Amino acid sequence: MDRETDFCPSVKNILLLDSEGKRVAVKYYSDDWPTNSAKEAFEKAIFTKTQKTNARTEAEIAMFENNIIVYKFVQDLHFYVTGSEDESELILATVLQGFFDAVGILLRIILETDANSIASKVASHSIDSGAPLSEQTISQALATAREHLARSLLK
Repeated sequence: MDRETDFCPSVKNILLLDSEGKRVAVKYYSDDWPTNSAKEAFEKAIFTKTQKTNARTEAEIAMFENNIIVYKFVQDLHFYVTGSEDESELILATVLQGFFDAVGILLRIILETDANSIASKVASHSIDSGAPLSEQTISQALATAREHLARSLLK
């Protein structure tokens, strides 16, 4: 590493997994996991390592494969932020809190309880090819979140 990047905080990935460890939304900023199967194996491994912890009241920190993982669980959602082993836990925790708050704001817009209405709104968002790629990704993440919410309400 050159001297300039030594001082620049960096996040390797941000993960949002469901209660079974499956992807809701993920974003990788590092080439540490070059293939999709490597990414999925990493996600499964950290989910398995952390699922029995009590990270529901506040964020927890763990070391895993020379990385620092800061994570928090809320209901069926598992939030993770990964940084290198020499990264500041405080910076990673701040990123986690920002991610958590943003998802919370996005999920507050779900006021509809009629399944047919939700399905039609989700379908109309998923086929909107005119929407920018970033909005499609958020729409897809919201659709998955709606699905998990609906599933948990129907249990």
